[in-house]
Amino acid sequence: MEYVIIIIAAVFVNNIVLAQFLGICPFLGVSTKVGTATGMSMAVLFVITLATIVTWLVQTLVLDPLGLGFLQTITFILIIAALVQMVEIILKKVSPSLYQALGIFLPLITTNCAVLGVAILVVQKDYNLLQGVVFAVANALGFGLALLIFSGIREHLELMDVPRRMRGVPIALLTAGILALAFMGFAGLV
Repeated sequence: MEYVIIIIAAVFVNNIVLAQFLGICPFLGVSTKVGTATGMSMAVLFVITLATIVTWLVQTLVLDPLGLGFLQTITFILIIAALVQMVEIILKKVSPSLYQALGIFLPLITTNCAVLGVAILVVQKDYNLLQGVVFAVANALGFGLALLIFSGIREHLELMDVPRRMRGVPIALLTAGILALAFMGFAGLV
C-alpha cells in the first residue's frame, strides 16, 4: 500500500511539473507535438530512473560514509550530465528521427531540474532504493502525463481560432495554469 501511495502522490497530487514547478523548460519547449512529447517523456523516464539509482548508490555508499554530503548537488549534476550524454548517444544510433525531433531539448535534460529534484528528494525523504526507484518512475510518469496532456491541448489549439495576441506562448502559459489547477483537484486524494 505504501508504494501505491507514493505512485498516486507523485503522479497526480504532487506532480513534478504542475505542483512543484520542476522541469518547466522541456514542458513548454517540447509540448508542441504529441510525438515529440512522447519521445521526451521516454527519455526523461529513462534518465530519472537511472539517475535516481546511481545517485542513491553514490549518496549511500560514498558521500554519507565519507562525510561528503556537502558535495551532493555537484556530484548529482555530474552524474546526470553523464547519463544524458549516454542517452543522447544511444538515441542517435537507435532512433535518429527521434534524436532529430528532440533537437536541443535532449541536452536540456541535463539541466532539467526535475531530474535533479527527484534525485535530491529521494535522499531527503530517506527512501530506500526500491522506494526511491518507485518514486522516480512515478515522477517521470507524472511528468510524461502532464507533457502528453499539454501537448495534445496545444495541438488542438493550433486548429482553434485563438485571438491573435493570445497565440503561441500566452495561450500555452494560460493552458498550463488551467492544467495545474485541474491537477489540484487531486490534492485530497492522499
